[in-house]
Amino acid sequence: LMRVGTILGIAALLLAGATAVYWFSLARQVSLPEDRTAFVATWLFAAALGVSAFFKRPGILGGIPATLSIIIGLFLPFTIYARPQTLGDGTIKVGDPLPHFSAPTDKGEIFDSKSLSGHLVLIKFFRAHW
Repeated sequence: LMRVGTILGIAALLLAGATAVYWFSLARQVSLPEDRTAFVATWLFAAALGVSAFFKRPGILGGIPATLSIIIGLFLPFTIYARPQTLGDGTIKVGDPLPHFSAPTDKGEIFDSKSLSGHLVLIKFFRAHW
């Protein structure tokens, strides 16, 4: 029979981990929500659940997941609010003409945006939430 603290610790880690996996899945798809309150609330709840596990004496089997859930549950919300993304002046929007730029490729050659003239182009610049 498992201790209540062990069950709470494992549940906390499952909640924090599943939410983190979903978050990074959305980040890979570049579809993070504007309102991130549900993610933050879930992570903070998982951290609180992890803390409550220690009040029920989880043992090593529940203590490790509880500790990890506390770390995940506090670290990820911090990264979201430490430096929020903002759109600067001159932000390119869908349908805008491509501004001229050049940059080195991964092979060290210089790429020039003029070479794309007359073609439909999707350019995706992405910065993670932190």
